[in-house]
Amino acid sequence: MPYVPVSPGFRPELLRSAEQRWRIILDTRPDLAPALDLQRRLLLLVLDLAEVLDRGKMPRLSLPPKYLAAKLTRGVPAIAGEPIPLPVPILTPPLLQMCDALAAGGAGEAAMHLREALAGGAIEPGSLLTASLSRDQNVIRAGAVHRGLSPDLLWLVGELAVSPFVHLLQRTLFGQPAGDLASALARWNRGHCPACGSWPAVAEVVGGHRTLRCSFCSSAWEPTMYSCIYCEESGEKFVTAAPNEERKDRRLEVCANCSGYLKTVDLPELSPFPLLSISDIETTDLDMAAMEHGYGRPAMKDLKGLRAKG
Repeated sequence: MPYVPVSPGFRPELLRSAEQRWRIILDTRPDLAPALDLQRRLLLLVLDLAEVLDRGKMPRLSLPPKYLAAKLTRGVPAIAGEPIPLPVPILTPPLLQMCDALAAGGAGEAAMHLREALAGGAIEPGSLLTASLSRDQNVIRAGAVHRGLSPDLLWLVGELAVSPFVHLLQRTLFGQPAGDLASALARWNRGHCPACGSWPAVAEVVGGHRTLRCSFCSSAWEPTMYSCIYCEESGEKFVTAAPNEERKDRRLEVCANCSGYLKTVDLPELSPFPLLSISDIETTDLDMAAMEHGYGRPAMKDLKGLRAKG
């Protein structure tokens, strides 16, 4: 299956789909109620922001299809290293609202300290948003530690606030690929996202096709090789297993070579943006099973290193 951009959908349909999936999760995992309530608050903020961005204009980008195809052929994601202007005034209020939602949802003082740092200028929102778009975990982590803030929370709010913009960006660049760009996307055989370079949150299997789904921009791509997405191991050290024999529709891909894992779930259709986060939260038991056996998810791909090699 070639790369398929995810359609934005309509808000009422998305919310109905989300509520239906949340109810199914609660039926079997009532302990996830607080996490789902927080997810609902954050998802509504993301949807509101996505609607605002959809009504606006994308910045002028000098990224012709042949140029993007050449980058992809070298293994470099489309927007990696590109000077893409962000609509910081539009993204900043939701950034603060996400801190409020996290504070109310259990993050408490850590989220409020983060909000104060962003509102007071101790952390410049534009710098955070730019670092998030660039997938620069090191810069964000260093900035958080230096100011006594939670690195994970800072990364999370930056990612949530930028995600509607980067999703719109990848739709703009990849929405109707043709010629060299379509060929380059079809040949993309790497574990990281062809648009932004992030690792997938999950693999969604629809009609027998294992489609990787970007944790950041919701891109969808299907590698031609069945191997570990992190180190490309395809031998005996790479296996797929269902921890729960009663739920063989939910599996883990684990790699003894790099100790990485990826969750895989069977679905009737690919999750639209931003409902991919529901696939992620409804499979938290798989995360626990993987971590209990010593597997983990590696740090973000070094996009600077990829650009240098390219």
